[in-house]
Amino acid sequence: MGKGGNMEVATTIYEQLGGNKFKAMVGAKHLAGSKNSLQFVFKMCRKANQCCITLNSLDLYDIAFNKVNYRTYKSTMVQKYNGIYADQLTKIFESFTGLYTSL
Repeated sequence: MGKGGNMEVATTIYEQLGGNKFKAMVGAKHLAGSKNSLQFVFKMCRKANQCCITLNSLDLYDIAFNKVNYRTYKSTMVQKYNGIYADQLTKIFESFTGLYTSL
């Protein structure tokens, strides 16, 4: 993920999650950012394997956990959290997935 005008929010979300440590701990891959969101794929969780974190109009985050079936390429939303503060991102990710984001 490069830094740029359109990637500023995605980069900030990535850093708030823990940056490269987060990426290594949860096996995050295929990180994709837009002007107001960050999306990535992760392993080792039976409930979901994709996460999308979006900055909403209230300057809070919405988190959507999806289960993607790679045989059919169908995506199903499993859980959604709305109005999340930045300091709650890792707590919610850990509690839903059971994966630790840091040592």
